[in-house]
Amino acid sequence: MRFLKFALTAMTLSAVALTAVASPADPKNGVEYKTLAAPQPVDTGKKVEIIEFFDYACPHCAAFDESLNAWVKKQGDNIVFKRMHISRPGTDLPQEKMYFTLEAMGVLTPELHTKAFNEIHVNHNRLNRDELVFDFIAKQGIDKQKFIDTYRGFGVAGRVRKSISMMDAYNVDSWPLLAVDGKYLTSPTLADAGVNAAKNEAELHGEVTQVLDALVVKAKAEKK
Repeated sequence: MRFLKFALTAMTLSAVALTAVASPADPKNGVEYKTLAAPQPVDTGKKVEIIEFFDYACPHCAAFDESLNAWVKKQGDNIVFKRMHISRPGTDLPQEKMYFTLEAMGVLTPELHTKAFNEIHVNHNRLNRDELVFDFIAKQGIDKQKFIDTYRGFGVAGRVRKSISMMDAYNVDSWPLLAVDGKYLTSPTLADAGVNAAKNEAELHGEVTQVLDALVVKAKAEKK
């Protein structure tokens, strides 16, 4: 019996040790996250800036939306959360212009953001043509003509150029991607790099939010 208890205790300790080694709660630079060679400026004071680079057309971004929103809510005043829709130089993306137009008009709520994902990935309306975007927006109770005027204006074109510039500065080549305080990058895929392979996207999302927790603590300490 003593041997059995010892064996069980040893197995338990081994499992705990493996969990500790595998846990993304203590992420390693170059494994679960990367450090930018050239840190980018932030304007959030003592709060940590988080930028999500995303694409409305990306199913992984859509799947991550709920978990990310919950994490942002949990962080509260620790962070300033921002989003940047990705661009593809030389390609006009109606979904991207829709995002920047809603942002410019000041009507982009979390609920509407989620509706846009659902329209594409649940209702299978790709919103990949201007007319599809305009019809979708009109159904949300937004002034259609004002939206179209803003959509086609210089301000949105400027936001598209800024997206291209930021993607270059942050070395964005896949998404969703999270930038922490202009210094660190992580993603669901990166966060899984140092642990046993996640079984599904929900597990990936759990891993990346743990990495984000650690990076927020790290970035906050560096601000002192």
